[in-house]
Amino acid sequence: MSQFDFRDKQLFVDKFGDDVFAVGGVVRDRFLDRDFPSAVDLLVIHHPVEKILKILQPIGKADLVGKSFGIIKFNFQGKTYDIALPRRDTPRQVEIRGHKDFLIQADPDLPIEKDLNRRDFRCNSIAIRLKDDKVIDPFNGLEDIRSRILRLTNPKAFPEDPLRVLRAARFASVLKFSIDPEIYTISKDIDLSGLSVERIVEEFFRIMLDSETPSIGLEELFKLSALEQLFSEVYRLTLVIQDSLFHPEKDEYGHHTVWHHTKITVDQAKRLAVSQKLPLQEELALLLAALFHDVGKAATTRWKYKKDRMVISSEGHDTAGEKITKNFFNRYKIHSWNGYDLRKTVLSLVRCHHRSSELWQNRDVVTKKAFNRLAADVNGDIELLIYLDAADRAGRSEKPVSGLDKESLWLIKKFEEWNVSRETIKPIIMGRDLIELGITPGPHMGKILKRLYELQLDNEFEDKTKGLQIAKKIIAEDNE
Repeated sequence: MSQFDFRDKQLFVDKFGDDVFAVGGVVRDRFLDRDFPSAVDLLVIHHPVEKILKILQPIGKADLVGKSFGIIKFNFQGKTYDIALPRRDTPRQVEIRGHKDFLIQADPDLPIEKDLNRRDFRCNSIAIRLKDDKVIDPFNGLEDIRSRILRLTNPKAFPEDPLRVLRAARFASVLKFSIDPEIYTISKDIDLSGLSVERIVEEFFRIMLDSETPSIGLEELFKLSALEQLFSEVYRLTLVIQDSLFHPEKDEYGHHTVWHHTKITVDQAKRLAVSQKLPLQEELALLLAALFHDVGKAATTRWKYKKDRMVISSEGHDTAGEKITKNFFNRYKIHSWNGYDLRKTVLSLVRCHHRSSELWQNRDVVTKKAFNRLAADVNGDIELLIYLDAADRAGRSEKPVSGLDKESLWLIKKFEEWNVSRETIKPIIMGRDLIELGITPGPHMGKILKRLYELQLDNEFEDKTKGLQIAKKIIAEDNE
């Protein structure tokens, strides 16, 4: 490893000398030649928390976020540092364990090896003294980094924090590490019901967004028994088979499951999100829609005789999937994310995920009306729907998708040719327009507006002048 260095390293050496260490993920990532994380974890020994605050507050913003466990958020010239004291974590006796069910005691004079012993995985239980780059590695974490494997620092302590099960899946996915089989054995008996929905969603979203191939994390959630406990709607897909002629993709054991197709689809969606340079919130919406797009198949899959054979059919899985996804989002309180209406977007994508392909299949006869209707039904998220449909098709093959296929390109071109977009599907006639025509607000106005919008989507009018003419005609007919 090259010299451990970062922008403000000397500042901390000048203030704390031999007593300041980098710990945790920033050390692991340095040995992996990964970029520094947005927040750097530092450990300061032999200094009470009050003394550390006294040293830091004159030069930056230093806030104590936990007096009992001695963690200081220090912001210096736009960079955030989490500065901690060595500590002991003693599990509380509770019936259902959550992430924070510990008695935490900071101890400035606790040996650093004792602090590292409380951490989850050996690759995260390494410290580097900033002054001279001395490595403290009492649990052979460097060996695990070289072998790219997650092993437990303290197997007896691992079940005390159930969140570590989800962190195992995330680290395996983001770092592309294998997981020591011992972790699977221990995890199957860990009750995850005490975890807060906020922490579950945080880890889940990080798996989806931070992984180059999110399917690694999804499969680890399955193998760690977390999928069954926390994501039961998705877990059911592991038990549902698909027609092998339409879905030739199969896992390493030869199973043609919806689960295997779903994992491939998520990875293909990730590749498309990157290639199309989607904003982060749209990427998350696309990935979640890819994960849930076939979730309705667990409730709708049946055998049917058609085309001279017995076929596995899942009619209506799109609308069933929307309801199931909505229940999942309700349970985990998923609504907006960074100001983006994640819930609305994902639900509409799941409900309509077959519709763009239907346009392609009927391309010789389809009219602008169908494009208007689809755009309205997905709230203008036309590109996301096209990307989801492309990922779904690419989910029938292990070959990584490199860009949009001819079907997707045709759809994008036709939406442009027909001038159908988020802007063009906005209602042209509004309530204020009807008020000027003598209609008072209320249910009657609502019915007229709905009828006018339907006519607009049917391409009966494209400007306000024509729309008002039709509105006057509707009002006159109602008054007869």
